[in-house]
This record gives sequence, C-alpha cells and structure tokens, in this order.
Amino acid sequence: VKDGIVTWEMQGLDYPLLSGGIPPYEPRGCQRGISYSWYLYSPLRVKYPYIRGALIDLYREARANHSDPVDAWTSLVENPVSRKRWQTARGKGGLRRSDWDTVVEIISASMVHTIKKHGPDRIAGFSPIPAMSMISYASGARLMQLIGGISLSFYDWYCDLPTASPETWGEQTDVQESADWYHSKMLVSMGANIGMTRTPDCHFLAEARHNGTKLWVFSPDFSQVAKYADEWVAVNTGQDGAWWMAVNHVLLTEFHHQKQTPYFINYTKKFTDAPFLVEINQDDNGRVRPGQLLRAGRLKQYSDIEHGEWKFLMWDETTDGPKMPMGSSGDRWGTEKGKWNLLLKDGKDGSTIDPQLSFIKENDGVVQIELDNFAAGGICTRGVPVKTLTMADGTEVTVTTAYDLLMAQYGVNRGLAGEYPASYDDEDAPYTPAWSEKYTGTGRDVLIRFAREWGTTAEHTEGKCTILIGAGINHWYHANLMYRAGIHALMFCGCIGKNG
Repeated sequence: VKDGIVTWEMQGLDYPLLSGGIPPYEPRGCQRGISYSWYLYSPLRVKYPYIRGALIDLYREARANHSDPVDAWTSLVENPVSRKRWQTARGKGGLRRSDWDTVVEIISASMVHTIKKHGPDRIAGFSPIPAMSMISYASGARLMQLIGGISLSFYDWYCDLPTASPETWGEQTDVQESADWYHSKMLVSMGANIGMTRTPDCHFLAEARHNGTKLWVFSPDFSQVAKYADEWVAVNTGQDGAWWMAVNHVLLTEFHHQKQTPYFINYTKKFTDAPFLVEINQDDNGRVRPGQLLRAGRLKQYSDIEHGEWKFLMWDETTDGPKMPMGSSGDRWGTEKGKWNLLLKDGKDGSTIDPQLSFIKENDGVVQIELDNFAAGGICTRGVPVKTLTMADGTEVTVTTAYDLLMAQYGVNRGLAGEYPASYDDEDAPYTPAWSEKYTGTGRDVLIRFAREWGTTAEHTEGKCTILIGAGINHWYHANLMYRAGIHALMFCGCIGKNG
C-alpha cells in the first residue's frame, strides 16, 4: 500500500512446514487474490445499496399512508396488483441507488411480516463459505438462529453439495488436505479443474508427479488440469458413474474373486458394511428381492439387548454363526458407552469376530433375486448364496451378505446361475467394460487398463490412490451416484483413511 492506495498483492509467506517430507504450502498464489485491488478500484464496484425502481416507488407510496413500516409492507405484498408490478420488473434492470436506512427498513419489515403471516421457518438465509469472513458470516447466521429462521450452507450458493458424503459416512466432506496428494501414488481428477478452481493447491499436483505419482484426468474437454495429466480420458459429460461402475466390475472380478488380494479383503471386512447380513424377501407375487439389514434383536441370543432394532449382524467364520459387531446406530445412542467404534468384537459378550464376506463356499443354497437395471430399464435375475436363520419368534429368514449382493449387482461371474455376463465384452450386461462404452464414449481397453493400474497400485502401496472430485460432478442431478461409484473403488481397494 502506497499513500493509502493498494499497488500490488503478494502471497503470504508465513505458512509453517508440515514435515520435512512434504513440500511447503507456499506459494499459495491465486488469480482471485492477486486481482483483489481490481475489486477495490473497479468502476463496476457496487458501493451503495440498490433497489428495484418499481418496488421503491410502491414502498414510498405505502409509507406515505402508513406510519408503521410493517403495515406499509403488508399493504404491498398482499395486494396482487402491487406485488405483480415489482415481480414482473425483475430481470429488466431498473435498479436505483438507495440508502442503507431505507433498505434495512424494507428488509426488516418484510421479515416481520413473513414471521407473523407464515412463521419464522419461512425465512432462509445463507452466506459464502464461513472462512471468507467470520464476523460477516456469524452475524447473519446468528440472526437466523435468533428469529427461528433457516440457515442454508454455502453449498446452496455454489450448488455443489456432495450428498454422497453424508449418505456414505454420515459426515460432510471430511477429506484429506491437499498436501496429502503428495503421498499418493495414483491420482484421479474428475469434475475438478484444479488449475482453475483450486489454484493455491495446484502446485501439490505438479510436485506429486515429480514424486512419482501417476495422474489420470477424466474430463470431456482438455481443461487446465488436463495439461498436468499423464493420461487424459475424455469421458462423455455426466457419464463418470458408468465409467466407475465398470471399473468396479473389473476390480471385484480380478482383485476380489479371481485373486483375493489379502489387503483388500481384510480392509473390506474391517472398515466396510460388506459383511453385514441382509434379508432376502419374497413378495406375494413370488418376486425375490433384497430387503433390509437383519436386525440383531430378532435373534434369540440378542433379543434382550438395548436398541436391538438398530444393531446389525455379521457371520463369524470362527463360530460359524451370526454375531453382533460394535459400532451400529444402536451403540451410538445406547446407555452403555465405549461401543461406538469399529472394533470387530461382539457388542454383547466382547468376543472376537472374524467376518465372513461371502457365502459362496458354504451356504444353504443359491437364490435367484431380482436386481434393477436402471440403465436399460427392467430387471435382471442373478443368483446369490444364502443361509437360513431361525428368529426368536420361530420364523425362518433367508439372508445373504452385502458383499454377495455387491458381487451380484456388479455382475461378477462366480459360477452361480443367473443373468451374469460371460466376459468383459458382454455389451448388454450392466457394468461390464463393453457396456460402459456406449455411455462414456471411451474404449473398454482403456478402462480395463485403468482398473488394473488402480488395483495394482493400491495393492502394492496399501491404498495410496486418491480421487480429486469437485463441482463438475456435484452440479449433476444424480451427482451422489457418480460420487458413490468412485467411493466404491476406494473402498474395494482400501484407500479411505490412508495417507495418499
């Protein structure tokens, strides 16, 4: 700053080093930050409040007839002619400079009227990301809380809420920091134009490549991040889900079935819900479909436990029977503390559990179940291995594991009867590499090679594969499904919760 005028912007140079093995956060340069003075001195900068001309004319007339601002606003908003006049003026310009007292009065009067007429929960407010200005954000958020209004998040502003995160983990976007990209040995960027939207962190991408990391970019256009890529795959717009579903088909086939990768299998047993028992139900029309997770409280051995309807079961290989692991919803809200964890121990007697992922080798039979084919429409029928359990009330329930259902859903041919694909080249069977071609526009050979590289890298590094994902995915209506397809690839290969 010279003589009170901002002359240029510099990057911050006071970031502490995380460790000797990670590049420093500096330089954290960004085009948005380095152009800050443009915002200050631009002739387009808005320095005063503006209000629609049609509205301010009506409000001034109303104030001349009403001493109370709330009464003045009520006379406008409840008059169809007046209301239509300023609403139809929207989008046509006509904004006039006003003063703060006037606009604050109108805002306040409209809020009071809304609360009296419709209730406080009809008022919603939101701000950009809280880190932008804590005082600015907190003042508005506190106002919403005090009046009983609704606080929206900055995700609503950007329209890029990653709903798959709470759907999968119950937590919102709890991801690693950008410096951890350096630890990864395989990076995938999808819907995230790092060079443009995460400029201060982009140097970690380049540094990771110098550290031996391979970068794949899935983008329909040659974007700014694509120039960093070792391999750029022009997946058709909005078809990332089809790509990852086919990748998962290959991963499950080659790294879980044909070869049971020890690290992947152990990770899947310990950190996913794949071993949980799922009911197989038959309706009145004879249609057999997967149902809900089997509740522990339905079994005689667990019928007396607290919140048994919110605790679930795995099949223990050691005892060859069902057991109830800790960490279910019922443990979160139970009176007995210390069981809200991922320890593979029985929640009732504390005995160790060795989860059985699949009933493929030992079962009470194979049942043909119906699975929805949302791509082509209709259903496909595939066999899953099952066991039969007797409930406390004497009824018998057929169950399988979530893992066996995943194998069936992804079409992994394990020699069971049903409409399973014969090979990767089966174009009609959902989720094969050949099936994905008509959606992604990308050759099956490229997808198979990527899946094998992903699985091999994760196997040798114990999960050092990362997906960088952003608004390019989140803006899609079914963004959660594209997200979750990628999350499956991370889970199947033990990548979540690992540095890199």
